[in-house]
Amino acid sequence: VQLVESGGGLVQAGGSLRLSCAASGYTFDPYVIGWFRQDPGKEREGVACINREGDGGTYYADSVKGRFTISSASAENTAYLQMNSLKPADTAVYYCAVGILSCSTYGSSWFKYVDKWGQGTLVTVSS
Repeated sequence: VQLVESGGGLVQAGGSLRLSCAASGYTFDPYVIGWFRQDPGKEREGVACINREGDGGTYYADSVKGRFTISSASAENTAYLQMNSLKPADTAVYYCAVGILSCSTYGSSWFKYVDKWGQGTLVTVSS
């Protein structure tokens, strides 16, 4: 499987960015896709995930609820993370990940069972 993230960059606090993840070659379909982030010296944090099929259920970390929106364009095997009202605390490398467990069922635990993730894209939010 190949996951390619894009869309990261430098933005001022209060600004917006949209991350994209292009997925290909995953054995299981439909699969579930999500984003986690990691800042050096901090633990990995599951940000959001979405069931691409079925109920389309989602999960969001409390730290991003109301500011971030995950979506999936199934026909294109692409997922997006729209990030609004960005804060310096959102600075991290953002990784796209795939798995087969239901995102809406497992919530934050989904990120413990992801199968693959990409190389990441850096998001830097300046104050």
